[in-house]
Amino acid sequence: MSVDLPDLGGWAELPFFSARYPAIAQMVAKDPRDILPPADQRLAALTLTPPDETRVVILGQGPYPTRGHAHGLAFSVEPDVRPLPRSLSNIFKELHDDLGVERETGDLHGWARQGVLLLNTVLSVPAGEANGHKTLGWQQLAHEVLSLSSQRPTAYILWGKQAQGLEKYIQPGDHLILRTAHPSPLSARRGFFGSRPFSTVNRWLAEQGQPTIDWNA
Repeated sequence: MSVDLPDLGGWAELPFFSARYPAIAQMVAKDPRDILPPADQRLAALTLTPPDETRVVILGQGPYPTRGHAHGLAFSVEPDVRPLPRSLSNIFKELHDDLGVERETGDLHGWARQGVLLLNTVLSVPAGEANGHKTLGWQQLAHEVLSLSSQRPTAYILWGKQAQGLEKYIQPGDHLILRTAHPSPLSARRGFFGSRPFSTVNRWLAEQGQPTIDWNA
């Protein structure tokens, strides 16, 4: 099956897109359920943050299964979504406690455009069925993205055990690797709150001679 891809920059060279993506895309296309996010947003994380611009990687698990929420970036939601998903609300609480930032929306496109790759390990979900596509094979893409991105110093934010289980795909290097509990309501108070990931990343970037991230963008 031939599959048209958006402009993925250097990510297009990953073996995943020739070896696995066509079959996954076919399975998603044949699924009669309402699949989120829309097809043209499914690879948004990679199109917005190409490998040569990736400075920070934040891993999520999968798209929000609520219609109108997911748009291809991990943890991010469309600007008009209220109330925010609880994990994102906790992320913003920590951001405020860490840097005093008060964000107006849950849309994180501004982070992606600064080199923060917001990548879910699964890129599609049937509406209302969380993790409904976790067995399709999407995870291989995250493995390859981690391997490629770690060919130069990068900051990795690994929230929760699932993300931390992928650390083995990060190649050795002068990286910043932050490991804390997931921001979900079930675990945020077990080490996510108070972890100060945003200021830690900016301090590391400054030490690398790079611009810091405007987390309010």
